[in-house]
Amino acid sequence: MVTRVSRRAFLKCALVTGAVVQLGARLRAGLLPGTASGITQVDCLNLSILTDNYYDSNRPDEKNAKRFRSLAGRSIHAEHGISFLVETIVDGKSSVCMFDYGLDPVGVLNNMALLEVDLGKVDAFSLSHGHYDHYTSAVTILQRNLSRIRRGTPFYVGEEAFLRRYSARPGSPDPVDLGQFRREDLEALGLKVIETRNPVQIIPGAYFTGNIGRITPYEVVAPTFLVRRGDTIEHDLFPGEQALLFLVKGKGLVILSGCAHCGIVNTVRQAQKVAGTQKVHAILGGFHLIGAQPEVLRKTVADIKALDPDLIVPAHCTGFEAVAAFSREMPDRFLINTAGTRYTFSA
Repeated sequence: MVTRVSRRAFLKCALVTGAVVQLGARLRAGLLPGTASGITQVDCLNLSILTDNYYDSNRPDEKNAKRFRSLAGRSIHAEHGISFLVETIVDGKSSVCMFDYGLDPVGVLNNMALLEVDLGKVDAFSLSHGHYDHYTSAVTILQRNLSRIRRGTPFYVGEEAFLRRYSARPGSPDPVDLGQFRREDLEALGLKVIETRNPVQIIPGAYFTGNIGRITPYEVVAPTFLVRRGDTIEHDLFPGEQALLFLVKGKGLVILSGCAHCGIVNTVRQAQKVAGTQKVHAILGGFHLIGAQPEVLRKTVADIKALDPDLIVPAHCTGFEAVAAFSREMPDRFLINTAGTRYTFSA
């Protein structure tokens, strides 16, 4: 990240890091009770929303969120898609990755220019899953910035990210083709594709969850989601969908979800398992509750409340009814997401 705001935030985080170090033995290197050994904790985490379904220039800055203010000729683009730029600061060193890419490359590139994003600073790229509203802009964005991207930069995906996907939509006699992300398109750009089903560190302090366990009986994938495996079109259960997790010193887990087809409660529990801690600081991203039955929505909100996050930020495919439910049931912890927002979490 290279915005002026980012540099100011970096200096702020550096000061915070120094304060944490001075705590010394009291924090025991910042480890939370129950933390798994080997998990790199971050002193500061900055998340920029490069695109999302919703934008409101008049939303005030609040809690951890700094909003982008539009001016004449400088407006943030919103769409049915989501994209994140992630910066972790560990021991004073900044590392950057991109997670998901949105649907409309013209709009996302516009937002990146307004937010002064420099992909030359990116250490890794990553994708939550192989749906068009998450990958379509990727190749164009990378091509437009190719001269600044280091050859061999890793591009992390979960298993089955490159399969062709479909949707069985009401009124359509045949499945609607949702397209296919192509591994060879990334490799042609000089990127190193890394496919994993296990938790893996993308950049210092930023981890793929690994394949997400299915625990809750009510978080099930709708039969309308389909995938081609060989010559057969089958129900897509998204076995390889990934979320990102971070462990912020002194605060707890931050979970970043692209869509949560596997269930947002399952996603958070997987992150807790990987990190070895129950403390959840913030949950952000797509929760895929659009069109959810009232009982599913009720159980999801109740289980998220029981997880006791300090902050809940539903976005993208969460759906109006679910966003309203979280706002109503968790008013002191809820934040509405807007495209162009920058979130900062620090020790």
